[in-house]
Order: sequence, then structure tokens, then C-alpha cells
Amino acid sequence: MTEKTILRALKGEVLPTPPIWMMRQAGRYLPEYRATRAQAGDFLSLCYTPDLAAEVTLQPIRRFGFDAAILFADILLICQALGAKLWFETGEGPRLSTVTSAAEIEALKPADAIHDTLAPVYETVRILSRELPKETTLIGFAGAPWTVATYMVAGRGTRDQGPAHALKTSDRAAFQALIDRLTDATIDYLSMQVQVGAEVVKLFDSWAGSLKGQDFTDFAVAPTARIIAELKSRHPGLPIIAFPREAGQGYVGFARATGADCVALDNSVSPEWAAANVQVDGCVQGNLAPGYMVTGGPEMDTAIRQVVRAFAKGPHIFNLGHGITPEADPDNVARMIEVVRGG
Repeated sequence: MTEKTILRALKGEVLPTPPIWMMRQAGRYLPEYRATRAQAGDFLSLCYTPDLAAEVTLQPIRRFGFDAAILFADILLICQALGAKLWFETGEGPRLSTVTSAAEIEALKPADAIHDTLAPVYETVRILSRELPKETTLIGFAGAPWTVATYMVAGRGTRDQGPAHALKTSDRAAFQALIDRLTDATIDYLSMQVQVGAEVVKLFDSWAGSLKGQDFTDFAVAPTARIIAELKSRHPGLPIIAFPREAGQGYVGFARATGADCVALDNSVSPEWAAANVQVDGCVQGNLAPGYMVTGGPEMDTAIRQVVRAFAKGPHIFNLGHGITPEADPDNVARMIEVVRGG
């Protein structure tokens, strides 16, 4: 069987047509997702019901024929597995019990205790590995330690990650202990996803852009490098995508510093700049602005072709610069795929 296109790109092959998938491709913009979410009753029940989580993962593959499916789960499930309370407020997003002191961090469960809570996620991966089309790559994922820590310290998402920055400043040793606990747990979590069928894994560091200077090195680069090194030790040849969103100049050299096979790019950097400064080190993923999935039209077609053209001389996986939004039009997604594939 010819190797899957995303796996070829991740090995550094330059393909005439970039493979394509989309962050949050299983989501609220699809009516079939909304129907399955209603069947589940609430978001966490959807995440923890393998048949339904697999169903929503498969929906965009059936509808659009993406080259990859990404496991449907949430980056904060690992917090619950470590002992934090987790719930979702309708219309407002996730809420967690806070972890703000050395004692509370020490009281978290050890990394090897996460698997009972996360067993339904592994079952979802098993189902997907059986049911996905043979040409579709299965991507597992986790949140990167810094991003997950920002939620654990604040108890919710925040605009500037201020509570995590404050703890980092007031008690760096305690904050480092939280990062270390999350790093260990993330290694075990992703390793188990691979054992049960994930072919690629991705680390989402959604708030990496708020880290500057030495903090970026200590809390974005170093944990990612340790996770990647350990996963590649356990699973030789495993391709890994890293996404330090809004890293700016931090994108430069990120693949070399961490061992990532591919660096995913947000749309705050131009594809031309990223081709010259990031793609020189290997595969890149991105980076169409998600807003085009709402607005569509000739401007979208032009922007898609700009991304494809800018990255055409190196290994590239086409994607958005961030997740698709609930108000996006599925017809624009179909058109995006058509244009990327030469339409």
C-alpha cells in the first residue's frame, strides 16, 4: 500500500499536492456534530462515550474526505485524570478546581495513575483505527504542559494567562513541579494513544505566545523536547507535530530545539516568512486564517493559493492557523479542499 500522504510529508517529502486536515474539524459548525452532541447530553459525556466520540471524529472524514482524522477529546481531560475537578459551563467553557500551591501540586495523582480515567479515550482510538478509511491518518493529541497548566492554575481559560504567570513569578519551583507532573502524564497519555492505534501525535501549546525569553525556553521548548524524546524512545519512528501558537520568532529553530517532525503555524505569521524561516528545518503545517471558513468567496481562494504556493518547495501539510469556528460554513470547507487539491 502506498504510504499515507501525511506520513510522507512528515518524513520530509515534498508532495505536488499538500495533504490536508483541519483543527477542530469535528465540531459545532457541522449539523451532524450538533445532533450527536445533543444525543450525548453534555460535552464531557461526548468525550467519554467512545462510540459517540468516534462518530464525531468520523463525520468530517465522511463529509469532506480529509487526509487525516484527529481524535475527538479535550486537552483538559488529563487534568481530571490527575485529580482535578472538571466541568463545562454552557456557553462559557471549561471550569476546573484550581491548583495554586506546592501542596496542591504535590497532591495530584502520579502520571501512571491517569489511565483508568482516560480509558474511554483509548477505546475511541481503537474504534477509529478499525473504522477509518485505509488512506486516512489517525492523529492523537494532548495539550502541551504550559497551556494545560494555565487552565489548572486559573480554573478556567483567561485572556492573558495571568494567574499562571503570577504563580510562575511568585513560586517558580512549584510551577516547575506542575509542569513536570504534566509532562510525565502527557508522555504516558500520548504513548498509550500510540499503543492503541494513533499514527501521529500532536502537542497543542495554544498559549505559548504569552511566554517570553527564558520562560519560552523553560516552559514551551523544554517540556516539548522531553515529551518528544521520550515518545520517540518508546515508539521509534513516531511522527510528532508541535504547535506553539503565536510563538512568532519562537517558531524559528523550534523543530531543531524540540525534535518535532513538523511545526504547526498560526496565521499571525505570513506563509512566505514561515517558508523562509521555519520550513527550512522540515515539515510545516498551516496556516490559512480560520475566518475564511466564515466569509468564503474569491478572497478565500486567493489566500488558499497563497499558502499552497508559499510552501510548495518544502514539506507541507495544509491546515488552518487555528481551529475552525462554530459559525463557519461547511460549503467553504468543501471549497477549501477543492482549491488545495487543484480546483
